[in-house]
Amino acid sequence: MTVAGAVVDLDGTVYLDGDPIDGALAGLERLASLPDGVWFVSNNPSHSPSEYVERLEDIGFETRPDRILSSGAVTTEYLADVHAGDDVFVIGTDGLRRQLREAGVTLCERRSAADVLLASWTTEFEYDDLVAALRILERDVPFYGTDPDLTFPGTDGRPIPGSGAIVRSIAETAEREPDRIFGKPSDAMVTAIADRLPGPPAEYLVIGDRNETDVALGERAGMTTVRVRTGADASGDVTPDHVVASLGDIESVLRG
Repeated sequence: MTVAGAVVDLDGTVYLDGDPIDGALAGLERLASLPDGVWFVSNNPSHSPSEYVERLEDIGFETRPDRILSSGAVTTEYLADVHAGDDVFVIGTDGLRRQLREAGVTLCERRSAADVLLASWTTEFEYDDLVAALRILERDVPFYGTDPDLTFPGTDGRPIPGSGAIVRSIAETAEREPDRIFGKPSDAMVTAIADRLPGPPAEYLVIGDRNETDVALGERAGMTTVRVRTGADASGDVTPDHVVASLGDIESVLRG
């Protein structure tokens, strides 16, 4: 198999709660040796590309911000472009808010002033947030979610609620589907990745632990898909081209 480069998930594929998964660093170094190297894509919206660079450096792998895509970054790009000047009410982390503000997106704290509702992951989601979202959506404003992940791997590898759990809670309560969800495997993320790759997507691997996001993303983009068994279970309706125990076993895929 001739492979130009790879697009790699982070949580559950490279690390769990910031600690590198056994074999992951060796796998990344092998992928970095490919002609076009390695990019990273994450549905965790809380960190900026620069912060992801720091997280990877902490575990011993060097990369650049332009090699990283996250649901937060793609969401931020869209809002800065399409909703410049609009007031955005955010249910999410301070890290997501910081990314939005740095891109010039106007945030508001009063639900009555909201032109847009953005829902994302936060451990501080509570009843008042659900009420605020319901009141905002009564006015039929745009409703967005950063990513669809109902869960993600916790410290012990077991699933904990993710952005999708909050987005779905709001959607069910308001009886209103989001207008867009930006993370994997959305069309927005497919386009963002394709725009960054030097060659046709068919020349690249996409590697992750989730069928319904990572593998589905690769399938939509026309990439060769690889699922690792180190994070989420094998739920979802899509089937990967390859399955390996961990990122450390990627050589078996590269050898074809």
